[in-house]
Amino acid sequence: MKKESKLYTITFTFVVTFVFVFVLSFLNSATSERVSQNQRLFTIKAILNGFGIEYKNDIEALNIFKKNVLTQKIDGVNIYSTVVEGKKLYGIIFTGNGLWSTISGFVATDENLERIAGVDFISQNETPGLGGRIEENWFKEQFKSEKLIDGRITVTAIGQEDENHENGKVDAITGATQTSKAVEKIINEYLEKLRVILGVKQ
Repeated sequence: MKKESKLYTITFTFVVTFVFVFVLSFLNSATSERVSQNQRLFTIKAILNGFGIEYKNDIEALNIFKKNVLTQKIDGVNIYSTVVEGKKLYGIIFTGNGLWSTISGFVATDENLERIAGVDFISQNETPGLGGRIEENWFKEQFKSEKLIDGRITVTAIGQEDENHENGKVDAITGATQTSKAVEKIINEYLEKLRVILGVKQ
């Protein structure tokens, strides 16, 4: 077969494409289980962080989760519960649209849904240095022990960390107000969903 012929070009292109697709499929198959395990670990660590449960490493996180966190499927939704310092806490995994990507995470509350126990994020692809800063500790720490006003949390663009845990407000990230407000919307939607599932009156 002459290299200059159309048949050679078509055959060569087909073979190269086939090999490339085969290699990609093999790599995807070989790593899919590891990716799944990592995703589960990210989720478990976010749940523990949201509940305020400390752990030293991945193995300890898995063991603590198995021993101390109860998972119940209610109305098709996984509801997580635990006891921390004698207090019953509930939590739910949330997911929703940010400014540029889907944001997923975990929010935990006390059993009466009067205060947020904690918030952590599982995945997001917001702008690095702006919306991506929702994963920074200072932002997440604002939610801890924050009182819910009318069952909701409010993100405000004050420009500094809101240290008042009685007003139901946390400060937005400077330059990333839209992502911050998206987080507010998502968390409030799932707080309401948790309230309905648990049958807690506002």
